[in-house]
Amino acid sequence: MPLIKLDNGCLAYGHVPLLDAAQFQLDPGERVALIGRNGTGKSSLLAALAGRAHLDDGIVWTQPALKLGYVPQEPPCDPALTVFQAVVAGMGETARLLADYHDVAHQLTEADADHEVLLERLQHLQHDMETLGVWAYEARAEQVITRFDLDADALVGTLSGGQKKRLALAQALAVAPEVLLLDEPTNHLDIATIEWLEDYLLETGITLLFITHDRRFLDRLATRIIELDRGMLTSYPGNFAAYQDRKTAELADEAKENARFDKLLKEEEVWIRQGVEARRTRAVFRVQRLDQLRTERIARRDRLGQVKLQLDSGDKSGKLVAELKKVNKSFGTGSEMRHVVRDFSCRIQRGDKIGVIGPNGAGKTTLLRLILGELEPDSGTVRRGTKMEVAYFDQFRAQLDPEATLAEIISPGSDYVEIGGTRKHVVGYLGDFLFAPQRARSPVKSLSGGERNRLLLARLFARPANVLVLDEPTNDLDIDTLELLEDLIQDYAGTVFLVSHDRAFLDAIVTQTLAAEGDGTWREYAGGYSDWAAYQADRKATARAAQQAATSSAQKSALVGRQAEKPAATKLSWKEARELEALPEKIAALEAEQKSLSARLADATIYQQQPQEAQTIAARLSAIDAELHGLLERWEALEAR
Repeated sequence: MPLIKLDNGCLAYGHVPLLDAAQFQLDPGERVALIGRNGTGKSSLLAALAGRAHLDDGIVWTQPALKLGYVPQEPPCDPALTVFQAVVAGMGETARLLADYHDVAHQLTEADADHEVLLERLQHLQHDMETLGVWAYEARAEQVITRFDLDADALVGTLSGGQKKRLALAQALAVAPEVLLLDEPTNHLDIATIEWLEDYLLETGITLLFITHDRRFLDRLATRIIELDRGMLTSYPGNFAAYQDRKTAELADEAKENARFDKLLKEEEVWIRQGVEARRTRAVFRVQRLDQLRTERIARRDRLGQVKLQLDSGDKSGKLVAELKKVNKSFGTGSEMRHVVRDFSCRIQRGDKIGVIGPNGAGKTTLLRLILGELEPDSGTVRRGTKMEVAYFDQFRAQLDPEATLAEIISPGSDYVEIGGTRKHVVGYLGDFLFAPQRARSPVKSLSGGERNRLLLARLFARPANVLVLDEPTNDLDIDTLELLEDLIQDYAGTVFLVSHDRAFLDAIVTQTLAAEGDGTWREYAGGYSDWAAYQADRKATARAAQQAATSSAQKSALVGRQAEKPAATKLSWKEARELEALPEKIAALEAEQKSLSARLADATIYQQQPQEAQTIAARLSAIDAELHGLLERWEALEAR
């Protein structure tokens, strides 16, 4: 039995149908990804399935008494509530009872309170709360708040963008939903939280319908892909990689069929213009067929085109972009002091593509401002290059005035932009970013989240720049546009600073990574996110091997001490006696090799210059540990005899 079903769903904005008699069904245990281009109606469909919006026509059916959690793309939050109050606010009657209980408990502490009346009221509330199992809900709320690393007493209005997204997820999970609807759940989350969320959703086995542009998240979670394209919902079993293969073949077949159709229509149009020949009675059927072909061509909806991205890197900057030596930066004083950058050194040259990763609040933006000269360090030196023209992509879109028109955002005071030496009308330029001509005079506030990101990219690329600073540029963009943006930045001749939680995007672009490692410590690594993650895994493996070696050494010392107190029980054979004599030398040799290999792995440069060698050494250390364990056991057995 399905949990949610959509039958003949219809929805249109203006003359364009977003849903055209669409059908959909969500079954228990499924994890379905809803994908499609920006502006096709994905968020509107998800809101309708969640009961938060209405369709023009069609039926949305949900299983009776279904517990449903919904996280919109930009969740509404009451800034006056605390985090705990916001989480329990979505629990309906439970939230009211909890609020009343805490209010009565607070009144009891006041000196002039009528204690008898309040105690009676408190007893009634406790009875109702026990009947509904409210205490379990309160405990679950506290649990999810802890899991998402939120302060239960903090005001919602003081939270960052990433914290507000975590709060919205906590609100949805606190009601223990049977079905979870997520609209871009990875936006504003750091990589560690995204990976935790992936693990959590897989472990709980919750039924899931989600919209995302994060290809790693999509590939790991989805059991089925639903594509919204030209008003129709099409199902593709399997993960995103399987969908891509099948979709490529379908688009090729569609292009061939459209080409055949257009060729036939063109031939019939040529024939009808011949005049007298077309008016003969025996040719009436061809006239009728031509009318039908014309009708079909008008009704056909072509696939939405792709964004045309072009980036002018302008004049070259100096070879040196920035050099930092023992830079320190902190905020606050005394016990409230927080170190954001501590004793950090690096050198960045023209053409480098730098990825900046770390948890929310680690100071990624502060580090970039230090590098670019927008902020001065407390100590240390920063030497910056010359001829730098910086273009900045802000994840919060502060550069977009909601009341301004699209044309004013791109080219204020002019109807033209100049790209790579070519002058282009602003309406045509907006068309390259899939904005229809009639929308050039529309206000920014009328755009969806993905469209605002496209507009910000259009503004960014409308001016020459040899240094790009991209702060979470992938939020809300569709996957097709993401892949085009990847290709553009890969071919860009200037310097790139990329702050992103999109692991696939980082791997495709960056040449080196600056990673936050806690308490203001930053380190530079060669390669992208996967290279950094592999290094972290190797480092943990080395630490485990060293710990195991220390444990084995302690066990050996204890064994030697015990054996020294024991008299020989029986006489060993000649072969066993020789083996026992050789064991200390073998153990010493293995321990010496172990010490040497551990010292090599302690040198961070091996992970950057010889990553394969580092993996080989880690594997050998693991083998040595197993061999030492076996030799010690054999020594104990021989000594016991």
